[in-house]
Amino acid sequence: MSSLEPLQLTVNGTAYSRHVPPRMTLADFLREELDLTATHLGCEHGVCGACTVFIDGRTARSCTVLALQVQDAQVTTAEGLAEGDALTPVQQGFWERHGMQCGFCTPGFLMTVTELLREHPSPTDAEIEEALG
Repeated sequence: MSSLEPLQLTVNGTAYSRHVPPRMTLADFLREELDLTATHLGCEHGVCGACTVFIDGRTARSCTVLALQVQDAQVTTAEGLAEGDALTPVQQGFWERHGMQCGFCTPGFLMTVTELLREHPSPTDAEIEEALG
């Protein structure tokens, strides 16, 4: 039996304190411990992007980050983008343009596009391709 280690972090504005196995990924922590299921597990190698979250305001693949690596960090998931019931402009745009396809990778795209537009409010085609690639 492996030991559990203390973890403190803030997710979507709420502080959490838990004890987790040392090898638990952030994606598994979010899904299993906090029931934040918008963070999807696809490839589990950080390639597909379905598990993308913000860690201290920057996108990261939560399937390749151990939960203990985000000690004292601020994590934002797709559930934390909106303020209450009001969708963000990115979420609203995906909704209005039916940009969800099957929906599996949508949370990762929402996080990636949100970061892109924060850094480049009027991105060029090349910047869009780079960010989504």
